[in-house]
Amino acid sequence: MTTLTLTLDPVVRLTHEQFYELCKVNHDLRLERSSTGELVLMPPTGWESGKRNADLTTNVTVWNRQTQIGLVFDSSTGFSLPNGADRSPDVAWVEKSRIEAIAPDPARFLPLAPDFVIKLRSATDKLTTLERKMAEYRDCGVRLGWLLDPQEKHVQIYRLGRPTEYLNQPESLSGEDVLPGFVLALSEVWG
Repeated sequence: MTTLTLTLDPVVRLTHEQFYELCKVNHDLRLERSSTGELVLMPPTGWESGKRNADLTTNVTVWNRQTQIGLVFDSSTGFSLPNGADRSPDVAWVEKSRIEAIAPDPARFLPLAPDFVIKLRSATDKLTTLERKMAEYRDCGVRLGWLLDPQEKHVQIYRLGRPTEYLNQPESLSGEDVLPGFVLALSEVWG
Protein backbone atom coordinates (compact mmCIF):
# COMPACT_ATOMS: atom_id res chain seq x y z
CA MET A 1 0.00 0.00 0.00
CA THR A 2 1.32 3.37 -1.00
CA THR A 3 1.22 6.70 0.79
CA LEU A 4 -0.60 9.35 -1.24
CA THR A 5 0.30 13.03 -1.22
CA LEU A 6 -2.16 15.71 -2.34
CA THR A 7 -0.87 19.16 -3.23
CA LEU A 8 -3.53 21.64 -2.10
CA ASP A 9 -1.57 24.87 -2.54
CA PRO A 10 -2.41 27.26 -4.29
CA VAL A 11 -6.05 26.12 -4.26
CA VAL A 12 -6.28 26.09 -0.47
CA ARG A 13 -3.87 26.39 2.45
CA LEU A 14 -5.14 24.53 5.53
CA THR A 15 -4.48 26.05 8.94
CA HIS A 16 -3.73 23.82 11.95
CA GLU A 17 -7.36 24.29 13.00
CA GLN A 18 -8.75 23.34 9.57
CA PHE A 19 -6.48 20.32 9.36
CA TYR A 20 -7.58 19.23 12.84
CA GLU A 21 -11.24 19.51 11.79
CA LEU A 22 -10.53 17.57 8.58
CA CYS A 23 -8.97 14.79 10.65
CA LYS A 24 -11.90 14.82 13.04
CA VAL A 25 -14.52 14.33 10.33
CA ASN A 26 -12.36 11.71 8.58
CA HIS A 27 -11.30 9.85 11.73
CA ASP A 28 -10.85 6.54 9.88
CA LEU A 29 -8.04 8.02 7.77
CA ARG A 30 -4.42 8.49 8.85
CA LEU A 31 -3.52 11.98 7.71
CA GLU A 32 -0.50 14.24 8.03
CA ARG A 33 0.13 17.75 6.72
CA SER A 34 3.56 18.82 5.48
CA SER A 35 5.08 22.21 6.25
CA THR A 36 4.31 23.23 2.67
CA GLY A 37 0.63 22.34 3.06
CA GLU A 38 0.58 18.99 1.27
CA LEU A 39 -1.97 16.51 2.62
CA VAL A 40 -0.44 13.06 3.20
CA LEU A 41 -2.77 10.04 3.29
CA MET A 42 -1.16 7.00 4.90
CA PRO A 43 -2.66 3.53 4.53
CA PRO A 44 -2.76 1.14 7.47
CA THR A 45 0.41 -0.90 7.95
CA GLY A 46 0.73 -4.61 7.41
CA TRP A 47 0.59 -6.87 10.43
CA GLU A 48 4.38 -7.20 10.74
CA SER A 49 4.94 -3.43 10.90
CA GLY A 50 1.99 -3.11 13.26
CA LYS A 51 3.49 -5.68 15.63
CA ARG A 52 6.91 -4.01 15.50
CA ASN A 53 5.34 -0.59 16.20
CA ALA A 54 3.42 -2.02 19.15
CA ASP A 55 6.59 -3.61 20.54
CA LEU A 56 8.53 -0.34 20.18
CA THR A 57 5.80 1.64 21.92
CA THR A 58 5.65 -0.97 24.69
CA ASN A 59 9.43 -0.83 25.25
CA VAL A 60 9.41 2.97 25.60
CA THR A 61 6.30 2.82 27.80
CA VAL A 62 7.82 0.26 30.19
CA TRP A 63 10.95 2.44 30.56
CA ASN A 64 8.81 5.56 31.04
CA ARG A 65 6.69 3.92 33.74
CA GLN A 66 9.87 3.27 35.68
CA THR A 67 11.26 6.79 35.30
CA GLN A 68 7.96 8.73 35.19
CA ILE A 69 9.72 11.69 33.55
CA GLY A 70 7.62 11.95 30.41
CA LEU A 71 4.68 10.79 28.34
CA VAL A 72 4.72 8.19 25.54
CA PHE A 73 2.57 8.51 22.41
CA ASP A 74 1.67 6.03 19.69
CA SER A 75 1.34 6.57 15.94
CA SER A 76 -2.20 7.91 16.17
CA THR A 77 -1.06 11.05 18.05
CA GLY A 78 -0.79 14.31 16.12
CA PHE A 79 1.93 16.88 16.76
CA SER A 80 1.66 20.41 15.37
CA LEU A 81 5.29 21.22 14.67
CA PRO A 82 6.82 24.71 14.78
CA ASN A 83 7.37 24.70 10.99
CA GLY A 84 3.61 24.37 10.33
CA ALA A 85 3.53 20.61 9.68
CA ASP A 86 1.21 18.23 11.51
CA ARG A 87 2.92 14.86 11.94
CA SER A 88 2.36 11.50 13.66
CA PRO A 89 5.58 9.60 14.42
CA ASP A 90 5.36 5.85 15.04
CA VAL A 91 6.53 6.36 18.64
CA ALA A 92 7.03 9.68 20.41
CA TRP A 93 8.08 10.75 23.88
CA VAL A 94 7.83 14.19 25.50
CA GLU A 95 9.33 15.29 28.79
CA LYS A 96 6.42 15.81 31.22
CA SER A 97 7.46 19.34 32.26
CA ARG A 98 7.17 20.59 28.66
CA ILE A 99 3.55 19.48 28.43
CA GLU A 100 2.72 20.84 31.87
CA ALA A 101 4.22 24.23 30.88
CA ILE A 102 1.79 24.69 27.97
CA ALA A 103 -1.29 22.88 29.39
CA PRO A 104 -2.57 21.82 25.94
CA ASP A 105 -6.16 20.84 25.17
CA PRO A 106 -6.15 17.01 25.54
CA ALA A 107 -8.49 16.60 22.57
CA ARG A 108 -6.13 18.45 20.20
CA PHE A 109 -2.78 17.76 18.59
CA LEU A 110 0.17 18.60 20.82
CA PRO A 111 1.53 21.99 19.72
CA LEU A 112 5.21 21.07 20.00
CA ALA A 113 7.90 18.79 18.65
CA PRO A 114 8.49 15.65 20.72
CA ASP A 115 11.82 15.18 22.51
CA PHE A 116 12.20 11.70 21.00
CA VAL A 117 10.72 9.93 17.96
CA ILE A 118 10.98 6.56 16.27
CA LYS A 119 10.07 5.94 12.66
CA LEU A 120 9.91 2.31 11.57
CA ARG A 121 10.31 1.78 7.84
CA SER A 122 7.72 -0.59 6.42
CA ALA A 123 8.30 -2.58 3.24
CA THR A 124 6.40 0.00 1.15
CA ASP A 125 7.98 3.17 2.61
CA LYS A 126 10.39 5.18 0.47
CA LEU A 127 13.57 5.72 2.46
CA THR A 128 14.16 9.23 1.08
CA THR A 129 10.70 10.33 2.25
CA LEU A 130 11.38 9.03 5.76
CA GLU A 131 14.81 10.66 5.85
CA ARG A 132 13.26 14.03 4.97
CA LYS A 133 10.65 13.57 7.68
CA MET A 134 13.29 12.68 10.28
CA ALA A 135 15.39 15.71 9.30
CA GLU A 136 12.23 17.81 9.67
CA TYR A 137 11.70 16.47 13.20
CA ARG A 138 15.30 17.36 14.10
CA ASP A 139 14.97 20.82 12.54
CA CYS A 140 11.82 21.39 14.61
CA GLY A 141 13.59 20.57 17.90
CA VAL A 142 13.40 16.78 18.34
CA ARG A 143 16.43 15.97 20.47
CA LEU A 144 16.81 12.31 19.43
CA GLY A 145 15.25 10.33 16.61
CA TRP A 146 15.71 6.81 15.31
CA LEU A 147 14.86 5.71 11.78
CA LEU A 148 14.78 1.90 11.92
CA ASP A 149 14.96 -0.08 8.67
CA PRO A 150 14.25 -3.77 9.38
CA GLN A 151 14.61 -4.74 5.70
CA GLU A 152 18.27 -3.62 5.59
CA LYS A 153 18.91 -3.80 9.36
CA HIS A 154 20.12 -0.21 9.28
CA VAL A 155 19.55 2.60 11.74
CA GLN A 156 19.83 6.33 11.24
CA ILE A 157 20.20 8.39 14.40
CA TYR A 158 19.08 12.03 14.32
CA ARG A 159 20.33 14.32 17.07
CA LEU A 160 19.55 18.00 17.52
CA GLY A 161 22.34 20.15 16.07
CA ARG A 162 24.37 17.19 14.79
CA PRO A 163 24.74 15.30 11.51
CA THR A 164 22.88 12.05 11.01
CA GLU A 165 24.69 8.93 12.22
CA TYR A 166 24.33 5.72 10.17
CA LEU A 167 24.65 2.28 11.79
CA ASN A 168 24.70 -1.09 10.04
CA GLN A 169 23.14 -3.99 11.97
CA PRO A 170 23.58 -2.61 15.49
CA GLU A 171 22.57 -4.89 18.36
CA SER A 172 21.09 -2.14 20.50
CA LEU A 173 20.45 1.60 20.76
CA SER A 174 20.85 3.87 23.76
CA GLY A 175 18.38 6.58 24.72
CA GLU A 176 21.43 8.68 25.61
CA ASP A 177 20.71 11.73 27.78
CA VAL A 178 17.21 12.14 26.29
CA LEU A 179 15.88 8.80 27.61
CA PRO A 180 18.39 8.08 30.41
CA GLY A 181 18.85 4.37 31.01
CA PHE A 182 16.74 3.27 28.03
CA VAL A 183 18.27 0.61 25.80
CA LEU A 184 16.46 -0.92 22.83
CA ALA A 185 17.57 -4.43 21.84
CA LEU A 186 17.21 -4.54 18.07
CA SER A 187 16.96 -8.33 17.75
CA GLU A 188 13.20 -8.08 18.25
CA VAL A 189 12.92 -5.30 15.65
CA TRP A 190 14.97 -7.13 13.07
CA GLY A 191 12.91 -10.27 13.80
